[in-house]
Amino acid sequence: MPSTIRQIPLASATHHHTHDFHQIVITLCGSSEFEIEGLGGRVNAFSGCIVPANHEHYYSGYGHNRQLIFDLPEDAPALTGENRELVALFDAPRFFGLDNALRHYLEFMQSELAQGFDTSTNSFQQDRLAATLLGSLKARLGTTASSTQQRLDLTRINRFIRQHLAEDLRVADLARLACLSEAHFSDCFRAQTGLSPWQYVKRQRLHAARQLILQSRLPLTDIAIQTGFANQSALSHAFRRSYGLSPRKLRQCDAPPLTTNAPKQPISPMASQQKLY
Repeated sequence: MPSTIRQIPLASATHHHTHDFHQIVITLCGSSEFEIEGLGGRVNAFSGCIVPANHEHYYSGYGHNRQLIFDLPEDAPALTGENRELVALFDAPRFFGLDNALRHYLEFMQSELAQGFDTSTNSFQQDRLAATLLGSLKARLGTTASSTQQRLDLTRINRFIRQHLAEDLRVADLARLACLSEAHFSDCFRAQTGLSPWQYVKRQRLHAARQLILQSRLPLTDIAIQTGFANQSALSHAFRRSYGLSPRKLRQCDAPPLTTNAPKQPISPMASQQKLY
């Protein structure tokens, strides 16, 4: 799924939401206010913030303002293939400022976007523009040095995820288990598992949902709620992207057992421990 880049003003009224794609917001003029999972601040012109997927964020604009917004699905060309390492930028929320070089690149990007592109190549061009910006940001923001990384107790983390699978899990909740900051925990987690904490939790949700689909007669709406998805539509969307078919189609193709009682706790996707990529 391609990335999209758009320019909009933010209303003065405060709004909040979550979405299943990563986002970067850069203030072009005026200012805005963002709070991401408790981390908040004023974002002035030529400053921005990183909003990881599935992170609730509050936002509002001040007076005349304009924002450049990058919507980046996890399977976008800007975050996959040779650009795969750039997804590490979204391990935790962050605020940043643009130096002179990045301000010049921002001007170039706006000029390119203003010219418009063929609809057949538009999305790919936007991914190319986004990937260059992401690479430059990653080089400037850096990551925690590997010498400071520590081994995490994945058994304890997995147990916590299973116990709270139906709840609103946040990276901060997992980081507290390891007594680490959210950013440091995310760096250690990616080094140890190959996934960001959000990707890891999402895979556990999907695995648990798949087990319930195959082993119970529970309605899909109930399965979605038990495994932490907002609704059946959110479950179906994530399921198709990961498994290539809908939950309903899986249930039709693979006849489940006759039992109508779902397990009280979702079956652990870590029953056979393996490194996920």
